[in-house]
Amino acid sequence: MSTAQEVPTYPGLVQELADRGLLTARWRRVFDAVPRSGFVPADVWRQLPDRCEPVVGTDAWLALVNSDEPVVTQLDDGVEGGPGVATSSNSMPSMVARMLGLLDVGDGQRVLEIGTGTGYVAALLCERLGDGLVHSIELDPVVARQAEEALAQAGYRPHLRVGDGEQPWPGLGPVDRLIATCALRYVPYTLLRQMRPGGVVVAPLAREFWSGALVQLRVRDDGTATGPFCGGATYMPMRAHRVPDLHKARGKGRARAAGLDPARLLDLGFALYAGARLPGVRLIHQATAEGVQVWATRENGAAATAATGEEVWQYGPGFLWEEIEQAWWEYEAVGRPEAEQFGLTVTGRGQQVWLRDPSEIIRPSRP
Repeated sequence: MSTAQEVPTYPGLVQELADRGLLTARWRRVFDAVPRSGFVPADVWRQLPDRCEPVVGTDAWLALVNSDEPVVTQLDDGVEGGPGVATSSNSMPSMVARMLGLLDVGDGQRVLEIGTGTGYVAALLCERLGDGLVHSIELDPVVARQAEEALAQAGYRPHLRVGDGEQPWPGLGPVDRLIATCALRYVPYTLLRQMRPGGVVVAPLAREFWSGALVQLRVRDDGTATGPFCGGATYMPMRAHRVPDLHKARGKGRARAAGLDPARLLDLGFALYAGARLPGVRLIHQATAEGVQVWATRENGAAATAATGEEVWQYGPGFLWEEIEQAWWEYEAVGRPEAEQFGLTVTGRGQQVWLRDPSEIIRPSRP
């Protein structure tokens, strides 16, 4: 098949993003000028719910590239013979458009991107701001080299670096905007120290509950930052921020009658609330014919599993499911707020989730 760089992006994709209100006129021109196809290699995979499926043939490749879907570009950190887990991708265009809109970038502002990936976002930023104002860092040297080649072929030469995006960029100086294109478990304070007061951070956070959330922070004069969550966002985690899906359960299972339908827990607002109230509790889910099944664990070996219409099983110390149910009733009591009513504050001491106002911090419960 032809190389990716020789294939134009079908303009319908950009028109769709504009029709959905995701692109200003300025960003519309940028997206039109930077075809996504120039940053998608020939060998890619489609992300399915339970696996990554190779994309075979030019027509299938074109269909995926010109859709509003993520394109997986690396499995298992590039190691042969792995389980087939996606570790790098070209993000879905609507998410890229959302994040760039939230970045609120202006002429003359310096931007730092954490996670160069395929180079597509860096190219969009270069088209918008000029090469000299765009800095991008990538941990994987193979991915970084491929991105640099794709950027050069497209005519862009931003400042690129191979390294750990969580660590300061030596000699960079303060930047006005920071965008992370990999999921963070927390916003490292070291990143805020690279930013000017008034600067904006846009990053996806990997919540310990089932979902991911996008946050927009503004840096204050004292070096701290605060801002709202802006809907869901599922990204591959920064390598240093990866965690196992679940802890190991301990003890003999104890059954109890079915209670709260676990399907009600799969709400981003509740994920943000429960993640703050029950730090360290992880929850995953899968669909069933009747609804969903969820598994929850805590590092001390406490665990619970529940399925729609079935009894609950709990393991290890304490009563984890009762704690989750209590968090749900609390969430209902405060009006079942949507995700956009929550926010995050980051300081040198850590980060705290708040509801409706930065002063209304959600404190961890005491099991």
